[in-house]
Amino acid sequence: MVNPPVNPPVNPWLAMPPGTDPADRSRAVRVGWEEFLARGSVTPSVRPVVAESWRRSAQARVARDGVAPIALAAGDLETYRSSHPLARVLPLFRDLLGGVAHDGAHLFAVCDELGRMLWVEGHRGVLRRAEDMNFVAGARWDERYAGTNAPGTALTVGHPVQIFATEHFSRQVQPWTCAAAPVRDPHTGRLLGAIDITGGDHLAGPHSLALVQATARAAEAELAALERPTTGPGAWVSALGRDEALLVAEGRRLRLSRRHSEIMVLLACHPDGLTGDRLALLLYGERSVDPVTLRAELSRLRRRVGPLLGSRPYRLCASVRCDVLTAADELAAGRPHAALQTYQGPLLPLSEAPGIRRLRAVLDDRVRRAVLSSHDVELLRRWAETPWGEGDLEAREALLAALPAHSPDRASVARGARRLRTAYGLTAHAPAVDGGPRAQPPRNMPGPSLRPAPPVPGAGGT
Repeated sequence: MVNPPVNPPVNPWLAMPPGTDPADRSRAVRVGWEEFLARGSVTPSVRPVVAESWRRSAQARVARDGVAPIALAAGDLETYRSSHPLARVLPLFRDLLGGVAHDGAHLFAVCDELGRMLWVEGHRGVLRRAEDMNFVAGARWDERYAGTNAPGTALTVGHPVQIFATEHFSRQVQPWTCAAAPVRDPHTGRLLGAIDITGGDHLAGPHSLALVQATARAAEAELAALERPTTGPGAWVSALGRDEALLVAEGRRLRLSRRHSEIMVLLACHPDGLTGDRLALLLYGERSVDPVTLRAELSRLRRRVGPLLGSRPYRLCASVRCDVLTAADELAAGRPHAALQTYQGPLLPLSEAPGIRRLRAVLDDRVRRAVLSSHDVELLRRWAETPWGEGDLEAREALLAALPAHSPDRASVARGARRLRTAYGLTAHAPAVDGGPRAQPPRNMPGPSLRPAPPVPGAGGT
């Protein structure tokens, strides 16, 4: 009996399999796009990664005929991008992609973790055409502002992706095809931005996706060589903005379960260690939990991290840094710009562990207060453009107050503040007060220290 041929697996990140006619594919997806806009339904011609992006774009109310907004004006752009970590690998990007972009009549672009374009370079004629859709340095191309596009979607899903023609949510971008890959800090796993190539239908093949992915890996390797971890021969835990922490140790990257993430963060924040009773209290609160439950979790964690986890008391046996403490130290040193760069979002946002909830509330409050008290336009703008700060009315109004009277951004910021006031049912001219309405729960929590609390009197070890 002869077995039927097995079709090769389809790469979900590629726009279409080799041999597909681009014109046919574009027409089929356009039908799906029109169906989605009209009825909200998705036809089989639309890839799942694109369909999910369209839904996010629609939820963010991206205008189907709009263009990406300018987020960084010329002066702010130059200051910001010159100090960005990806500036150190810009020569590498130009070496690997610059000549290819010029010769192939397309562009390469580098954006930060918020989707703000830092550099857009390539073929001169293509650059001029790209200006029509605001694909320029300083424009914001994350999905919430520009809809489905390769750099914005790559940042959202954390994976290299190709977006072809009519897969773009915005009509003005649909003549273009792009491929992008996220770039991460090689020591912490923190998202730094993305590298993108943009052009015509000739980029709709596996080569463009492979090219940006290889370039992103090369950039991460060069960053690793340029800057060794400040923690020395230890480990790094990234837990800000993540549901599951990332542990980087001895060249290995381990994604931890939610409970293991909580344990690692708590132990990193208590370098002298925790007794079993104290750790259980921070994890489970006053709930009655069999001590065997915690010991079983710690045993499973030890199998993953090896000798990094010690006992009696439970502690980390090497120099382990955590982004939570890094952000706190930067705030204590009066470096709010660095702190906001480190702060990638609330600590383990889905965790209900009492110890994590306290750490999360304290750090959120400290970062927010540092931003508000700075009266710094760039800090306030960055905070207001994040998912956790976009509903913060006080920050929006502080940004409006800090902008120069002649700033072209004042109108849009004022509109955003009015929308929030309407959403919160406030009168048009009532001043925002500290702790006022915002999308996040109020976070005016006492005890701004992230340092270990004293042990529970009489707590014993396990």
